[in-house]
Amino acid sequence: QVQLSESGGGLVQAGGSLRLSCAASGRTSTRFDMAWFRQVPGKDREFVAAIRLKGGYTYYADSVKGRFTISGDNARSTGYLEMNSLKPEDTAVYYCAAGGQLILSSLTISSAYPYWGQGTQVTVSS
Repeated sequence: QVQLSESGGGLVQAGGSLRLSCAASGRTSTRFDMAWFRQVPGKDREFVAAIRLKGGYTYYADSVKGRFTISGDNARSTGYLEMNSLKPEDTAVYYCAAGGQLILSSLTISSAYPYWGQGTQVTVSS
């Protein structure tokens, strides 16, 4: 079993920055893929970014490309999401997800990830 623990959410003004962290513990793997999804009430969970910790391959949603950066520490099974130039529409609960090495085409699909964090609230004020 794998447990994911997120931190770093909060309230920030538009144009500001936040950094989210996701630490994996338990039966972690050096071949982990990690991703961030976000969700607002009444809407489906939305893909934000993903990283293959071994190798560093990254993938982003168009809505965050150029503003958000996903990174990871393979040895520590930890992932990060650096969020810059935040907009009010980025307001959501952000979830960390992880799984064994997935097919690349499935990195953006929430159901592909077996492990999830509890979520952390990000609120961007205008």
